[in-house]
Order: sequence, then structure tokens, then C-alpha cells
Amino acid sequence: MEKVSTKTIAQNKKAYHDYFVVDSFEAGIELCGTEVKALRVSGANLKDSWCRIHDGELFVNGMHISPYEKGNVFNRDPYRVRKLLMHKKQIDYLFGKVKQDSLTLIPLSLYFKGSRVKVQLGLCKGKKLYDKREVMAKKDAARDIQRALKQNNQ
Repeated sequence: MEKVSTKTIAQNKKAYHDYFVVDSFEAGIELCGTEVKALRVSGANLKDSWCRIHDGELFVNGMHISPYEKGNVFNRDPYRVRKLLMHKKQIDYLFGKVKQDSLTLIPLSLYFKGSRVKVQLGLCKGKKLYDKREVMAKKDAARDIQRALKQNNQ
């Protein structure tokens, strides 16, 4: 078996703050040549991106891919809607989950898998304000415990 290397391009940290990730899936993404070159050089921003299913196809909206400097007339709109590539059964499953369970599809990360660009999609449930506060309180408590242990060991 040949190992395929992965290199992370961008992560959506805001998604983990605003949502509970119920399940995650891998999807391919349809890009033009200059977009792939731009991803290799500068990267992307997934901060306010989201996915929708329209006519049995999956699309990502709000993803920003910086224009390639040497691409001139071949550059595309940085915020254009891009098609995601998944099997029909997976898209139907996601469509059912989104409609029935009122979940949201959010891109969690963008990465190279070999020479191909992949998107990790999260099937997410929105957090309420008190959920966010609870998570922050747990992180603060864990940080305080680590600080105390470090001081006691010195």
C-alpha cells in the first residue's frame, strides 16, 4: 500500500466554536488551474463558508481562494460558488440529515491529499450561547490545572 501525504491548506476554527460537529465527510472540490496554484502559494479562508444541496448536487458558498498573482486573465472570482464532488448516495444521505434533523453542512478544513484538493465537511448542530460559555469555562479550567501542575513540578 502506498501512503498518500496530506497537507492542510486551511481550517475553519470558527466552525468548532459555533457548532457541535456530529459527523464528518471527505469531498473533492471542482477547481480551475489557477485556483489550485493559488492554494499551493497563498491558501484559502473558510471562515464564513457553508454548503448547500441544490438539484442533487453539493456546493460550497463563501469560501475565499486568493487570486493567483501570475494568473492574470485566467483568475476566477475569489468568492465564486464551487461544486463539491461526492457519491450520489452520500449526497442523498446528507440531504436527508439536513432536512430532517435541522443540521448544517460546514466545511471544516481544506487540504491536499496527494495532488488532489479535498474538503472535510462537517454535519453540524448549532451551539447556543450557554453552550459556548460552557466550553470556554472548561478550557479555562483545564488551562488553570496545567498551569498549577507546571508550577508544582518546578
